[in-house]
Amino acid sequence: MKKKLFLALALLPALFSLSSALVFAQGEAVSQPPQEETLEAVVEKIAEEKQIKPLGAENFQLYQKLELLVTKGSLKDKKIIVENGNLPVANSLRYKVGDKVMVSFSKDFEGNDSFYITDYVRRESLLWLFLIFALLAIAVARWRGAASILGMGISFLVIFVFILPKISAGANPVGIAILGSLVIIPPTFFLSHGFNKKTLVAMGGTLIALIITGILANIFVEAAKLTGFASEEAGFLQVAKGGAINMKGLLLAGIIIGLLGILDDVTVSQAAIVFQLKEANNRLKFNQLYQRAMRVGQDHIASMINTLILVYAGASLPLLLLFIDSPRPFLEVVNYEIIADEVVRTLVGSIGLILAVPLTTLIASLAVSAEKRK
Repeated sequence: MKKKLFLALALLPALFSLSSALVFAQGEAVSQPPQEETLEAVVEKIAEEKQIKPLGAENFQLYQKLELLVTKGSLKDKKIIVENGNLPVANSLRYKVGDKVMVSFSKDFEGNDSFYITDYVRRESLLWLFLIFALLAIAVARWRGAASILGMGISFLVIFVFILPKISAGANPVGIAILGSLVIIPPTFFLSHGFNKKTLVAMGGTLIALIITGILANIFVEAAKLTGFASEEAGFLQVAKGGAINMKGLLLAGIIIGLLGILDDVTVSQAAIVFQLKEANNRLKFNQLYQRAMRVGQDHIASMINTLILVYAGASLPLLLLFIDSPRPFLEVVNYEIIADEVVRTLVGSIGLILAVPLTTLIASLAVSAEKRK
């Protein structure tokens, strides 16, 4: 057991690094034009700081002239001067000495160097957050915690190595999402919950619920006339890919993948309840097992639906704030595709969760009853 734990701990940094490398590699391949380079630099000096009113701006905003030391890129170890706030912006950021930033480097029409700060460098804080998460998971759940993190790493690898490249290449998003889910489910379930009958039952319930949810999602996406173009990034993606991606299919794929992780918790919990009831009282019949497990499952359904709705609401909070003050009637606002998209996503996901509970309970009760007869 100690050897397995040590092996899991040793593989964690490698999985994190590989997943990060895949993300950054894909981001660079898609987003950077050939004539543009992204540098990393640290703010060494604030040469000037004042309030100005740029041409075309209505209000004064912060202006800074910064001296940066390039730490990564073709200009590494060189110092550059970058202006911040010289153009009209909605929210001008104030940079401090020591801040690590991403800088867009290109040549203008006259061949002069052009620099523009695009963002902060956040990898260190993200790495520390991941390490805290991993250490807490291992400290509390020990081997199971380490195995769950390995399963998470496998999920990321499948998403970034298989699902995203295939969809980007023009493959059917729904088919790829289903295939990817079939690849993700076995290793993640077995690593997190062990290779046993309870895990097999949970996998069966997850697959059936996922298939039913996919069918329902397809029906109501069609019924609601959703196009998949509700968000700005969907439009940008379609332009970047020249219309090669089926955006409606991408919407369905997102629903399937998003539900997969939540179903894990529901199906494993329900299967565990049935098996524990059997261990506590070996005389319980099929009907009794199912009814008693469903009493617990009903509480599980209530809490999980509320959790799912709050997760979607939290993720869409800026969007909801835009519409809450809208002078338009509520029924008209709900009818907008950008809102209808979230409604369909939330309700179809909730239906999948509801169905997963009786399905998994039924499969587990049948499995336990059959084992008893043997």
